[in-house]
Amino acid sequence: QVQLVESGGGSAQAGGSLRLSCVRTGDFYRYNCMAWFRQAPGKAREGIAYHESAGSVMYADSVKGRFTISRDSADRTLYLQMNTLKPEDTAIYYCALRTQPCGGRAPSSSAFSFWGQGTQVTVSP
Repeated sequence: QVQLVESGGGSAQAGGSLRLSCVRTGDFYRYNCMAWFRQAPGKAREGIAYHESAGSVMYADSVKGRFTISRDSADRTLYLQMNTLKPEDTAIYYCALRTQPCGGRAPSSSAFSFWGQGTQVTVSP
């Protein structure tokens, strides 16, 4: 089993920055896909950033150029650096693990087996 615990959420003003962390414990899968999803009130869960265990990354158009996904060298912590925040970035942010590679595309949420509890990000105008 895998446990994912997010931290780093909070409040920021538009134009500001936040960094989210997701610590992974438990079983280790050498080849995997980790991702950040978010869900705003009344909206569907949206995948915004993906990180292959091999190193490649992918972003949704809504965050491209503003957000950066990365992992630490021990491959136990996933990060999301969020810059130039906008009010529309307000959502609950979740990290997720798929026990297979992303495969060069952005898998849907149903393809991820393990999820964190979520952390709230609120951006004010």
